Amino acid sequence: MRFQAPQLGALGVTFTAFRAMQFVSLVAIIGITANFINEIVTSQRDAPDVLVGTLAVASIATLYVAISYILYYDGLLPLLIAGGIDLTLLVAAIVVAVTIGKPLSLLKCELLPQPIAPTQTFSMSISVRDYASAAARYNNYLAEITTDQPHCYEIKAVWGLSISLCVLFAFSAVVCIGLWRRIKSGAAPPKDIEG
Repeated sequence: MRFQAPQLGALGVTFTAFRAMQFVSLVAIIGITANFINEIVTSQRDAPDVLVGTLAVASIATLYVAISYILYYDGLLPLLIAGGIDLTLLVAAIVVAVTIGKPLSLLKCELLPQPIAPTQTFSMSISVRDYASAAARYNNYLAEITTDQPHCYEIKAVWGLSISLCVLFAFSAVVCIGLWRRIKSGAAPPKDIEG
């Protein structure tokens, strides 16, 4: 049964609003994280796994959000499956928020030094290439987020956006299930019958 997105009322508008907020949050996370990784790689250091994982999850989620909204708008989105995928992305967003946020909860960015010259930004002497352990990679992540105030605020912004994505994916999963129930009960008339 096909449906027309505008005929689904308040739930349809809510779904659209959630998808828009998710898209904006994900694009912001991708931009900030990619910039951060670029600065690290430019200084000839390995990017921390935490940031690479965050970038990968955000990129996949952005692709899903865009495709699912296009399918929804055309009345082709399998809403129950979309609700399940939203719950899966909720779990991924929780993992990202927890992993990024471990050292950030007690970190006070205003106590860190002001930014210094761009060539010296990542001049701290922890060489990730020499270490293979997870502890060393985690210490590298800590060293990079405590370099100066802008980097601290950037990573805190990513953390905050990840937390907001947890809420957005939880509610969009509920909205998907609500839309599926409305269509299943026949509350929304079919778009057309193609013979």
